[in-house]
Amino acid sequence: MRGQTRAPGHDALMNTRKAAGHVLLAVTVIALSTPAPASAKPKHGRRVLERPLTYRLYATREGLVGGTTSSGHRITERDHFVALPSTKTVSSKGRGTFTVRVCRTDGTRCEYAPVWDVGPWNEHDDYWNPAGRRAAFGSLPQGVPEAQAAYQDGFNGGKDEHGRTVRNPAGLDLADGTFWDGLGLNGSSYVDVTFLWTGSAPATGVVTGGAPLVVRTSASNDAPSAGLAADSAQVPIECSVQDGTARWSRIGPGHYVPGAYLRADAAVPSC
Repeated sequence: MRGQTRAPGHDALMNTRKAAGHVLLAVTVIALSTPAPASAKPKHGRRVLERPLTYRLYATREGLVGGTTSSGHRITERDHFVALPSTKTVSSKGRGTFTVRVCRTDGTRCEYAPVWDVGPWNEHDDYWNPAGRRAAFGSLPQGVPEAQAAYQDGFNGGKDEHGRTVRNPAGLDLADGTFWDGLGLNGSSYVDVTFLWTGSAPATGVVTGGAPLVVRTSASNDAPSAGLAADSAQVPIECSVQDGTARWSRIGPGHYVPGAYLRADAAVPSC
């Protein structure tokens, strides 16, 4: 975990919060989507899909080229992955079991990237989960990273789970390639993050081929780029489109990639 010190247990975190004497007055939660109820019934014989959770979060650039991620991946220049502050959601080396879609807030650029590291501030803050499933900081609203609450509202005395003073509200780190090439960012920024494993789709696919795939706005090589899908990312496949001899997969709203570079786990319906 990039040399971070071992985090205290949940009881120690709760005691620290009580001792700090701070009261959480307000935090801002921007939830851009919520999943459909689990009890939702199919309409007209069609499966009701659960939309994955999406939150607006502050992202920083990880860097650390030459280092090793929590998954055992050796970080290269302009690499493509993300780090989330929970050991629960680190994909194993070279895999994308846990993948996010991270987008600029204006929606002009996105990247589908696997979670290969833990950070930036905490190691047990799965803030996308509801209080009953959250490993720590269960008093915070779902979708609010502990670092954000500490930085903006003095939660936990303004410190992370290791006792360090939180210097920014970051809820995730982006590898250099994701930061610069996928999203075209120049500095730390708020982004819209979709936790793809929290939703459902007719099929999922794993991006293959080594280099990131260019995501297009329609099923054509001539369509404008909407961003990238990183190698090993596990993406939802909503449906497919035939364009001449090529088949394209829709992996998100207005996001298409060549189906030849996706290894699907099930049959994919036509769009």
